[in-house]
Amino acid sequence: MTVSEIRQAFFDYFESKGHKIVSSAPMVVKDDPTLMFINAGMNQFKDYFLGNTVPKDRRVANSQKCLRVSGKHNDLEEVGVDTYHHTMFEMLGNWSFGDYFKEEAVEWAWDLLTNVYKIDKNRLYVTVFEGDEKDGVPQDDESITIWKKYIAEDRIILASKKDNFWEMGEIGPCGPCTEIHVDLRSDEDRNKVDGRSLVNQDHPHVIEIWNNVFMQFNRKADRSLEPLPETHVDTGMGLERLAMTLQGKKSNYDTDLFQTLIQHMEKVSGAEYGKSEEVDIALRVIADHVRAIAFSIADGQLPSNTGAGYVIRRILRRAVRYGYQTLNLKEPFLADLSTVLVEIMGNPFTELEQQKELIHKVIIEEENSFLKTLGNGIQRFEKHLNSLQGEQKTVDGKFAFELLDTFGFPIDLTDLMARERGFSVDMEGFTENMKEQKDRSRSATAIETGDWVELIDDNVEEFVGYDNLTANVKIVKYRKVSQKKKEFYQVVFNLTPFYAEGGGQVGDTGYIENNEVKTSVFDTKKENNLIVHLMKELPPNVNANFKAVVSSAKRMASANNHSATHLLHHALRTVLGEHVEQKGSLVNADYLRFDFSHFSKVSDEELTQISAQISANIRANIPLEEKRNTPIEVAKEMGAMALFGEKYGDTVRVIKFGESVELCGGTHVQASGEIGLFIITQETAVASGVRRIEAITGEKAEAYYKKKAETLDTIALSLKNPKDIVKAVNDLQTKNTQFQKELEQLQKEKAKNIKSELKTAIKEENGIHILSSIVELDGASIKDILFQLKGEYDNFFGVLGGKTGDKCSLSIIASDNLVKEKNINAGNIIREVSKHIQGGGGGQAFFATAGGKNSSGLEKAIEEVLGKV
Repeated sequence: MTVSEIRQAFFDYFESKGHKIVSSAPMVVKDDPTLMFINAGMNQFKDYFLGNTVPKDRRVANSQKCLRVSGKHNDLEEVGVDTYHHTMFEMLGNWSFGDYFKEEAVEWAWDLLTNVYKIDKNRLYVTVFEGDEKDGVPQDDESITIWKKYIAEDRIILASKKDNFWEMGEIGPCGPCTEIHVDLRSDEDRNKVDGRSLVNQDHPHVIEIWNNVFMQFNRKADRSLEPLPETHVDTGMGLERLAMTLQGKKSNYDTDLFQTLIQHMEKVSGAEYGKSEEVDIALRVIADHVRAIAFSIADGQLPSNTGAGYVIRRILRRAVRYGYQTLNLKEPFLADLSTVLVEIMGNPFTELEQQKELIHKVIIEEENSFLKTLGNGIQRFEKHLNSLQGEQKTVDGKFAFELLDTFGFPIDLTDLMARERGFSVDMEGFTENMKEQKDRSRSATAIETGDWVELIDDNVEEFVGYDNLTANVKIVKYRKVSQKKKEFYQVVFNLTPFYAEGGGQVGDTGYIENNEVKTSVFDTKKENNLIVHLMKELPPNVNANFKAVVSSAKRMASANNHSATHLLHHALRTVLGEHVEQKGSLVNADYLRFDFSHFSKVSDEELTQISAQISANIRANIPLEEKRNTPIEVAKEMGAMALFGEKYGDTVRVIKFGESVELCGGTHVQASGEIGLFIITQETAVASGVRRIEAITGEKAEAYYKKKAETLDTIALSLKNPKDIVKAVNDLQTKNTQFQKELEQLQKEKAKNIKSELKTAIKEENGIHILSSIVELDGASIKDILFQLKGEYDNFFGVLGGKTGDKCSLSIIASDNLVKEKNINAGNIIREVSKHIQGGGGGQAFFATAGGKNSSGLEKAIEEVLGKV
């Protein structure tokens, strides 16, 4: 069976058991502060387990795109080195939300594996939770009893909490699990060593293929457990491992999916898979990583220097490094490999096919950029080696870490380059710097949450903020949160007028009031489908009735910008073409930011057309047409676009301003005229194929024009109010350019005269032509003179102090042969003596400069320099 056939067989089986087959959620997470990427099949169903949302279907199954490279499931450095870890993987799963439980889950898992997939029963083992005395949870005898119907008792293995008790996080739903393991070794090896002894021992061919989690408990902040109101089933089976099993392979990378990618890379690189472990690792890394990169871009996450974007950039750079280092690929190769990926995975993942052009362009730009960075890193490495003196043969650990952190150099590449030159790397220093960075990262993202304190029973928190900015509310529950050494509270109301951050729009602020006591709400967010209000302190009486009040000024300004964003999106598609699609947005009270797909800079003429269309729509005062709870297919028929990387429910909210039709949950003006003025302030590139426009509206736009007018008035006054200000400014610039040229000519003449005088001051000592002096020249002119003299005199050594206004400089130059024969290093010398001029500097062995503010120290500095020659 191919990978596609295996996936379909899973769907067909569980559909026959009454399960709704649902699509994969986007891999990039947008509404969960605890998660950057989906890392398990259950993530999209988290709200059901937490009880925040009532599931429409009690039985579902799917194949979920997952990514594990950071946090608890950090597998990145293992990927490619072994044959079964991946960054991105597909997790086949079936779920029961308060419906069936252990009996059916075990029966169906066994039936599918042995009767549909035809896996040899004699190769299977199962593990069951042995119980945990500390948690007060007994051995899972129920699962053992069920398993005895299908498998010999000696193949049922008791396992610890570490392996067989699954938890969503530090707090939340959890429960015992039963895992199914398969022994893929040869009959000869199986006869020698019983597979039972190798289960959960990290053997590459005795592996877990299916985990059935039985959600029974809720883990509280004090680490105690309480029973859940309903029990659930959450199962996960890695498609890649299952394919390896069914295709009779010993490695995930030998399956049809990965072999297509590896064979392409064999043609590109000339390398051969299976001949060298080093080459095999590189090919596996590249084949794995291209999936994670392409799917992330298709789901809306571009490589960047922060957050989830940084993770994707790290993955991409790791793949490029292996190609560069091991396969000797000095030109981009991942972008073309992504095209091969689209061909083999575009069905069923249509987002790949629809976004293939963007994926290719983003990857190739990232590759070109990183290949340049690698070149710069190699230059930095060479400079570092040249700066080491005498018998010093160890590369500084901090420097090795900077190469990794800044240039993406793996430590093994730095170590290899060092050994090739007869050096070693301070691994202890490198490890210490690495640990410090990880500690800083953990500290910055660490969140501690207490248990919810529940005051009243209320299953649904209604949002009434589309129609009201105030509401009478009660506190349903609250909890304390600690983050970055600050404490605040998350508070849930029975209903709320506060808009929670989402769809690019920031959350509302405001306050709740009781008996004239106001308690501020500094932000509103959505967490696991709950609208949580962030408050620095709780009101004195949490059980009171409150009036919730949203900051109307901020809400109106945000609504202005959100509605303007819709008009901007429509104008972009009208002026630039229908290839334009939203790739990200930010809407707050101050400005709007809109990222969109487009493969060239938006010209000034196009920006003028876009602004004109938006302004015309604002003047037309187009009324808002809002349709809530619209079936998704009806919304699409109305012309609303579904964005890639977004997960929509069966019903959606449609926002329409004339021809602009969008699916949107944000807040908007009642008519476009309320937006007032619209001004584009900036148009820039975000990534290859992605542009960004920033704009302001309403009062901010009025203030912008007012400031521009005041600036223009000030300029006119300075120029004595000429009739034509533009002509007056251009004339002034022309005169300034002429004066600058004349000044530069005078500087050159002055430098020429000073050079002639300096030549008379050159002395020859022990065969070395030495120049030392202090001149009133800028650093650039001094550098020019020194290099001229270096070319005119053999064995030349010069040190010149420079004075310009209240600043001073020091420059040192040495002939190349003096650097080699006399071991002179101008860079090291300048660092030692620059203290005399209260400054600092550096450079290379043959030339270095320093700047300072104490010109009286120049003589002392020069004296010290000469003492080192």
